[in-house]
Amino acid sequence: MSGPIPEWVVTAFAAVTVFTVMFGLGLGIVVGELRWIWRQPGPMARGLFSVLVAVPALALVITRALELPRLVAIGIVLMSISPGAPVALRRSLDAGGHRAFAPSLQIGVAILAVVSMPLSIAALNHVYAGHASIAPWHVARQVFVAQLLPLGLGMALRHARAPLAARIEPGINRLGTILLVALVVIALIDVWEVTLNAGLRVATAIVLTTVAALAVGHLMGGPEPATRTAVAITSAARNPGLALLVATLNAAPGGIKATVLAYLVVSVFTIVPYVAWRRRITS
Repeated sequence: MSGPIPEWVVTAFAAVTVFTVMFGLGLGIVVGELRWIWRQPGPMARGLFSVLVAVPALALVITRALELPRLVAIGIVLMSISPGAPVALRRSLDAGGHRAFAPSLQIGVAILAVVSMPLSIAALNHVYAGHASIAPWHVARQVFVAQLLPLGLGMALRHARAPLAARIEPGINRLGTILLVALVVIALIDVWEVTLNAGLRVATAIVLTTVAALAVGHLMGGPEPATRTAVAITSAARNPGLALLVATLNAAPGGIKATVLAYLVVSVFTIVPYVAWRRRITS
């Protein structure tokens, strides 16, 4: 499971990267714009359903249809119930996602993950005859530190010192982009062997799950193109930090953790064509 780069280095670099990216995004969010969501609650309700209910159901159907090995299937489904990838908001906005709706959806998904993940794991225990569990406070701590805290700090600075926020935002975003590129390189160096060893059937299942998540998110996010983009990307981009947290706390076998890492790499590249398509439409 361990790659050439020490795990603590990858973890620390990922934490700094996510914090920087989320803080930069917060600097660009005007708090008043979030009121849009109260005037149009339909897209939010459909978006939450897509992310928290539809995607896990699709993953379960796909893994069973392909008759994957048990540990592989658990790894894929575990990723499907781990919502709110921190970089999903950045990718959504870059692809033309709604400037008010996309952050609201990200915040809503992050908060509801505290409840949805323990409930989802309890349900999956009946499916796989397992004994996994996770306390809500474990999820809350991970979500708060990785997403809500830096995003909230950026939004607070934008609200209190708008000129300062506008001045530093481009630099913070450039730094976030550099860190993201470096993190992708580090991740590929560290897990390329795991990804290759996953095999064609596993990669196919991950691609199908990701494409299905994009499709259902795109469908349920309408009719406005910008909300379609936001829901689709938020549905497809799952949170490996939460999935690995569950796996680690429950001493999961290496095969599950390897599948989570393979899912992370394969899904990232599967989403790229959709992001490029949406960016081209809105440009």
